[in-house]
Amino acid sequence: MAHPAFADIGAAVFDAYGTLFDVNSAAQRRRARLGDKADKLAEIWRLKQLQYTWLRSLMGTHADFWRVTGDALDFALAAVGIDDRALRDDLMELYLSLEAYPEVAAMLAKLKKAGLKTAILSNGSPRMLDAAVKSAGLDALLDAVLSVEAVGIFKPHPSVYRLAVERLAVTAPRISFQSSNAWDAVAAAQFGFKVAWCNRFGQPRERLTAEPHAEIKTLAELPGLLGV
Repeated sequence: MAHPAFADIGAAVFDAYGTLFDVNSAAQRRRARLGDKADKLAEIWRLKQLQYTWLRSLMGTHADFWRVTGDALDFALAAVGIDDRALRDDLMELYLSLEAYPEVAAMLAKLKKAGLKTAILSNGSPRMLDAAVKSAGLDALLDAVLSVEAVGIFKPHPSVYRLAVERLAVTAPRISFQSSNAWDAVAAAQFGFKVAWCNRFGQPRERLTAEPHAEIKTLAELPGLLGV
């Protein structure tokens, strides 16, 4: 039975990195070369990647997510004491083929079968998202892949979330938005989406202006939440 907040949903929209795709998988696939620095590198890389999107948005110095991801990786490599250009380039290429979480394909197939529109709404550049979606075999399961490059500013700016309303022709209250990033979930709820926070890692809730409408552990729970 559907959650009451999600009783009239026309589209399911997903964050990409950390929600559909495992951002740690690039470093994990090179664990043999990174050794005991793999986990720390992955943690710093992701943290700086997010920080740089927020800082660039506030500073008015937008660059696409590929540049931001590279800058964050350079910082992370320096932080763990690695100076290896070939490894750096290899890790960047692996970011184009991040592994999807295991439940993602079956979940999207259920939503599509039920007649819902499905889409990605991401900080990623069009090239990055296209590569990740095709590598994971999800292209036939998505109606749209929306990048912040269309508005030139990163999440959580409201103009990013507005992209989904405009491109999918579905009103905000009829869009179910899913993100594993708590700050993204809060911003989407503030915008007016019905939000399911995919709290994969048992994080505490953010202390901000809004809250998600539901909390799930993995996206396998989403079809039930939507009643499909």
